[in-house]
Formats: sequence, structure tokens, C-alpha cells
Amino acid sequence: MEKAAVKSYQPNRWQELKKDLMRNKSLYIMLIPVVAYYFIFHYIPMYGLQIAFKDFTPAKGIWGSPWVGFEKFKEFFVYDSFYVWRIIRNTLLINLYQLIFGFPAPIIFALLLNEVKNSLYKRTLQTVSYMPHFISTVVIVGIILDFFSTDGLINHILKSLGIVSEPISFMTEPGWFRPIYVGSGIWQQLGWSSIIYLAAISNIDPQLYEAATIDGAGRFRQVLHVTIPGIMPTIIILLILNMGRMMSEGPERVLLMYNPLTYETADIISTYVYRKGLLELDYSYGAAVGLFNSVINFLLVVFSNKIAKKLTETSLW
Repeated sequence: MEKAAVKSYQPNRWQELKKDLMRNKSLYIMLIPVVAYYFIFHYIPMYGLQIAFKDFTPAKGIWGSPWVGFEKFKEFFVYDSFYVWRIIRNTLLINLYQLIFGFPAPIIFALLLNEVKNSLYKRTLQTVSYMPHFISTVVIVGIILDFFSTDGLINHILKSLGIVSEPISFMTEPGWFRPIYVGSGIWQQLGWSSIIYLAAISNIDPQLYEAATIDGAGRFRQVLHVTIPGIMPTIIILLILNMGRMMSEGPERVLLMYNPLTYETADIISTYVYRKGLLELDYSYGAAVGLFNSVINFLLVVFSNKIAKKLTETSLW
């Protein structure tokens, strides 16, 4: 009886799938380029991860290079231990600062923007806040270097206000790198990151606000008891994804902003991999460090998702 039930169930399942494909074929066609992109540029290159366990040379190729096991990992953790803890510390601190200051910023901005009633003023604010996202990273860093140079705008303002008597060399002092890096990142991504929260706010049932108004709640209490709970699932999902990037930070902006004088606070895992793997042509070493970084990020995603699932009803899976 059970086998007969399974056999009768299977065709129905395939029929439902076929109906769904026919009904939403335009959506699935639109999805093909996205799937192809991730398959070609993210999954196929995983074949090359084996060079982390080999003494890879381009002349011999992946299969011809000798197997060395965990030798490259040992080189990273034992022989280069001074650099290891420095780059891990810097990567964690930069991502931690971005999580503490950068993650809430678009949420607060979206909540404030939602309270603006003048539609023209609201659209203008949105447009202005989105613009930095579309500016090239090279241009953004060029602006930062000009503004924070010893004869730049920031030093002129500080001197005119009497805050400093001598110009501050912001870009060569290690202590200033993280605040400038994190602050400029918030400025560049604030408006763009707020879009998803504004979309979540727009999906909140207006009747909830009406009920809150009848109960005597003002705008601030409506935000606390209606808006924030309404977008909380979105906040949790994005927080989990951000936690999964705690050991990752793109090298582009750091490479353009840092210099040997600021390596102490600016050198991170991705820039170290760039120098060792590409500039020094030690591809296996760079792959080993990158693989270690990816594994840690994966574990962070799993761990943060598990915590979110226990504390709330929202999780990635």
C-alpha cells in the first residue's frame, strides 16, 4: 500500500512542477542569467581550491603541481604568525565597527525618511543619499585623500575653528585609518542600503498605524511598536548575512587608502592575500589563506543563524 501511495504521489509532484514551470516560465527565464553567473564565476572556480594544498606553479598546472597537504596553512599560522594575528585583528575590528555603526545607520535613515510627509522633499533626500553608491571607489578614495590631506578641507576647517594649531596627517597615522574607512563606507552606502528597509516599511499594514493612533500612540511610539517590529524579520536576516562577512572585507578601498605607515591598523586578510598571492606570485599561499577565511565566514553564518533561530522566529533556514 505504501509503495502504491508513493508511486501515485510522484507523478502528481512532477505534474505540479511542470505546471509551475509553465505558469512562471517568464520568471524562470529571467532567473537563468543569475544562475549562470553564479555557476560560472562562483561554483566552477571552486575546482581551483585544491591549489591551497599544492605547491602550485602555472607552468605545471593544477594537476602537475606537487601535493604538499597543509604546508601552506602551517606557513601562514606558524611562520607568519606575527602577520596572522595582526590581519585577523584588523579585519575583525573593521567589520565590528561597520556592524556597530554602519548596520544601524540605514535603518535609522529609513525610519527618519519614512516620517517625511513632503513627497518632493522625500524624493530629493532619497536621490541625494543614493548618489554616492554609484560613484566609483577610485573617485571616492580620491575625494577622501583630498579632504583629509594635510592641506585639505578637514584640516582647514579644524584650524579655522581653533581646534588644532598644526595640520593632522590623517592618512599616515594608523589611529585615524579605521574611523575614516568606516565613516566613508557609511556615507557611501547609507542611502542605497536603506532601500530594502523602506520596502519593508511600505509592506506594513496601514491599519496597524490607525489602531495605534486610536490607542493614543504618537509618531515615536508608532515607530517603536509598529514600524520596528514590522521590519524586524528583514533586520535579522540582514544581520545574519553581515555576521557571515565578519572575516571578509573587500581589498579595493583598503588598497587605495592604506600605505606602509598604516599597515598596523589597515592591513587586512584580503590585502595580505593580494600581496602574497599576486604580487609575490605565491598562489597556493594566497588560496590557503582565502580558504581559511571562507570557512570561518561559513561557520559564522551557521552560528549566527542558529542564535537567531533560538531567540526569534526568523532565520535563513
